[in-house]
Amino acid sequence: MKIGMNMFLWTTHVGLEHQALLRDIKATGFDGVEVPVFEGDINHYKEIAAMLDDIGLERTAVSAMGDPSMNLIGDPTARAKGIDFMRATLDKSQALGAKLICGPLHSTLGHFSGEGPTEQEFANSVLSQRLIGDHAAGLGITVALEALNRFECYLVNTMDGLASHLAEVDHPNIRAMYDTFHANIEETDPIGALTRNAGSVAHIHISENDRGVPGRGNIPWQETYSAIGNIGYDGWLTIESFGRGLPDLAAATKVWRDFAESPEAVYREGYTHIANSLRVH
Repeated sequence: MKIGMNMFLWTTHVGLEHQALLRDIKATGFDGVEVPVFEGDINHYKEIAAMLDDIGLERTAVSAMGDPSMNLIGDPTARAKGIDFMRATLDKSQALGAKLICGPLHSTLGHFSGEGPTEQEFANSVLSQRLIGDHAAGLGITVALEALNRFECYLVNTMDGLASHLAEVDHPNIRAMYDTFHANIEETDPIGALTRNAGSVAHIHISENDRGVPGRGNIPWQETYSAIGNIGYDGWLTIESFGRGLPDLAAATKVWRDFAESPEAVYREGYTHIANSLRVH
């Protein structure tokens, strides 16, 4: 397994100005970073790839759709815009050198209908994901869809629900991500949700119950790492945490207070937490 650090703690747009931070992340022991893919063109992401190569950091990608006018489960116009966004995002991810992109890439973040998902919305999602999967396959990228808690999306909130939907999508490049934060909210048995759906899982986010420093909160970490080992998972364990430095992101993730004394505490203590747990299990 490899240990990664999601850059959302600092930014939604990694640039050359983050080089000193990235070097410290590497020095801490991380194998790679998770790079947000939103603004910027192909050349920008090639530039970031070159910087990360020089530092010695591998990378995954992360993204989301927050504009209701692009919705992969909506009407034909909204779906077309969402598919165009995903194709462009995948092209940028390839330029970055990422083999995997994760996130709630199934529907619009924070957009609700006032009801649960309909059969038509699930059918729309299947059509959208198959087209996205075909584009991802051509680039050699896996898309790991994230089941979010019910306060952030309504299409898929649990791992069982996500795995069931992926079975309908039936595309090898469209897989699942397990996130300990969301599982802690939505699953009556977070460990069982992981083990039951192990065959769908391509990526794992290590995120404390308050989005702060992994290991300080109430996630059942010993049982979680034991389950990760028992299912034979050998992918990324990527820390995801958020701060208040970016107002738009803080609003989207409902971050109203600081969850740690510093970002350094999150990634340095977080790395030690994962590394020590892997040695035990």
